[in-house]
Amino acid sequence: MRKRLGMITPSSNSVLEPITSAMLSGVDGVTAHFSRFRVTEIALDTAALNQFDASVMLPAADLLADAKVDAIAWNGTSASWLGIGRDRSLCEAITARTGVPATTSTLACIDAARALGAERVGLVSPYTDDVQRRIGDVWADEGIAPHAVRHLGLRDNFSFGEVEPATIVDMIRAVAAEGADAVVILCTNLDGAALAASLERELDIAVLDSVAVTLWRTLELAGGDIEALAEWGRIFQTSSIK
Repeated sequence: MRKRLGMITPSSNSVLEPITSAMLSGVDGVTAHFSRFRVTEIALDTAALNQFDASVMLPAADLLADAKVDAIAWNGTSASWLGIGRDRSLCEAITARTGVPATTSTLACIDAARALGAERVGLVSPYTDDVQRRIGDVWADEGIAPHAVRHLGLRDNFSFGEVEPATIVDMIRAVAAEGADAVVILCTNLDGAALAASLERELDIAVLDSVAVTLWRTLELAGGDIEALAEWGRIFQTSSIK
């Protein structure tokens, strides 16, 4: 049976749509559908934080529900600095409004790290120092204190999508060298999904790209076959359901 996956997308993100579509191009019976709302920068000031108010995100979910999607994801990592409770409340609200199960990129990344039994998680991101510090605190509250971190100090969301894959590879290798047993590429506008499988073989650790992991968890929620995407990394051979 065909599975339709709904993705709520930051307006300035140029990576997650083409990557998600590329990942699904060889998978029969699964399609991804996207709905945007305005996000232009990642920072801790009031204007930047207000971009993620549920009142502007829920209408995007309503539009996806019109396409009769089987699961909906907020394909962004904002709860990593706003607090995990924000995403849990958002998912509850989406399901209450639409009747569709929901997840988010942050929740999916945490689910993936736990499913793989990772104990020393490295985080790779494009964010500024203060945002990255807040992320460390939020993840630590979930019992996943970052073991090692690399970030780029960027604020403009569009610029994240312009980061060269070689830069992402260098950051992943750096946190792996510090003893991480899993690395999370924490941003759905970093072009890292295609790097994961080869780096997993090279480094013998799990590499969890936010876009790929969001697809993993959304497909699982929809009742689809995650192993159809096994070539994209270890996580697609691992269920979050215990």
